[in-house]
Order: sequence, then C-alpha cells, then structure tokens
Amino acid sequence: MLPGMSAEGTVVDRLSDRECLLLLASVPVGRIIYTLRALPAVEPVNFVLDNGDIVIRTDAGGKLAAAIRHAVVAFEVDEIDYATRTGWSVTVVGTSREVSDPDEVARLGATGLVSWAPGQREHFVRIVPGIVTGRRLHHAGLDGRAQQA
Repeated sequence: MLPGMSAEGTVVDRLSDRECLLLLASVPVGRIIYTLRALPAVEPVNFVLDNGDIVIRTDAGGKLAAAIRHAVVAFEVDEIDYATRTGWSVTVVGTSREVSDPDEVARLGATGLVSWAPGQREHFVRIVPGIVTGRRLHHAGLDGRAQQA
C-alpha cells in the first residue's frame, strides 16, 4: 500500500493553490467558520470570488456581520460523492472586512450574488485569503479530476 492510500484503495492528494481557487469558484455555497461568544460557529452562506477574495452578502445588523467584522475566519467548500466515497474539500483562513466604499458595493451588487436566506442582505463582507489548503479523495489508479465533474 502506498503512503496516503487507504485499505479500500482511495488516495488523498493535496491540491495546489490554483486548483483550490478553481474548485472554490465552482460552487455557490460555502461554510463560514467564526467565533461567537468565544465558541466556534458555522453557517452556510452564498458567496462569489472577487479578485481572489471571498465575498458574502449578509444583514448589516445580524450576528454574523457583527461576529466577523475585522476577524480571522475560516471558509470551507466541498463536493462529496457518498456513493463512491470520493470528493474534494478546500479551506481558506483569512481576515474579513466590511465593504463600505459605495463604488465597490455597487460593483459587488452587480455580480448577481443573492443570499438564499430570507430578509434584507445588503451588506457585503470580503474575506482576504491568508492560508489556502485543499484535498481530493479519489480511487487509486484513477485521475481524481476526471471523477469530479
């Protein structure tokens, strides 16, 4: 058995930064991980990539916007095939900041980013990646990229 291979013949490959960004851009929903009252919290959010940064749209007065204001957060996206036990995961750790420049707000508003959650979501938060990591799980002898259509 090769290093990184399970007894079932699955292999875990580390992904390059470029592969991570391509996969990040391929899905509309991710999970933001932040601190709420000194405890870890996770929420699914819609997002877009903007010049390599993650941008989410939220309620300006909500707990998420307050909790992540100028904070270090993590962001995770994945795609898993439970039947074949294959998939990938990308995690980003970075700093968040409010988008307050009116021109930037208008430009981001035109990206088509719409929150699936109900209510007014007119507040944009930008996450600037600091650490980007990713893994792909696929079967030995097969190209994992070919399986992840």
